[in-house]
Amino acid sequence: MKNTLFFTDALKLSKPAAFSIMAKPAGSACNLNCTYCYYLEKSELYKDQRGKMSPELLETFVRQYIESQEVPVVTFTWQGGEPTLMGLDFYKAAVRLQKKYAAGKRIENSFQTNGTRLDDEWCRFFAENRFLTGISIDGEEHVHNHFRPTQTGKPSFDDVMKGISLLQRNKVEFNTLSTVNSYSVNYALQTYRFLKKIGSGFMQFLPVVERKAKDAPAGLRLVPNNYRGEAEVTEWSVTGEAYGKFLISIFDEWVRNDVGKYFVQIFDATLANRVGAMPGICVFSETCGDAVVIERNGD
Repeated sequence: MKNTLFFTDALKLSKPAAFSIMAKPAGSACNLNCTYCYYLEKSELYKDQRGKMSPELLETFVRQYIESQEVPVVTFTWQGGEPTLMGLDFYKAAVRLQKKYAAGKRIENSFQTNGTRLDDEWCRFFAENRFLTGISIDGEEHVHNHFRPTQTGKPSFDDVMKGISLLQRNKVEFNTLSTVNSYSVNYALQTYRFLKKIGSGFMQFLPVVERKAKDAPAGLRLVPNNYRGEAEVTEWSVTGEAYGKFLISIFDEWVRNDVGKYFVQIFDATLANRVGAMPGICVFSETCGDAVVIERNGD
């Protein structure tokens, strides 16, 4: 075992330096109030910090991130919270800085959004700068709205669909990220067929599994798996068996009708592992640790 680990580490060290950073310039700020969102309450950790990433920190991040990569393509991943809350000028500045510090490398951008704040100006910017845009949508209206209300408690589905229509009108490539929770797990095929119908060619189905502390430390009720205090699985979490059945239902239809036409992340990663290729997802790799997060204050 020691020899195997040493070989793996040596192989990793022999490769060019390359890693990914998920940037959260608006921190946990969001216009939605999703029941299962582990990140909203993280604002408790940054009460004394500025609410948004500063222009100075943005430039430092862009420069250092590009300089640190020993590969020809550098991908910036913008997430949140809701990253559109930074305003469009922030990302225009980011693109200018990327060009300034590119040093011959190709720069790519991906952007994960709930889609509710998009307009034609945002979509034209995404199209002109070839941003790969991810839309968070859990399924049909009743599925999506079940756990994804706005901050004022209103349904968010119609606003998401409006955002998708704007992306399509402006010819912006987009994919979808859907959580599998205690409600949506009952609608596997309906969700899969719905996502195909709205134009999603690449889908992610992420299981919601969270524990809630009885005595929340520092006001953070959702706790990590190494938390040793008393905690219980949340009512919106999905069980392993139910998640497995959800994926099997989709796989049985996908493998018969949609291979090569629609792509499901977990199926692609499983196939890659089966044939000895890189799965492209940290948790499915032999070793993890090449993906980190930068918070709005530089942490």
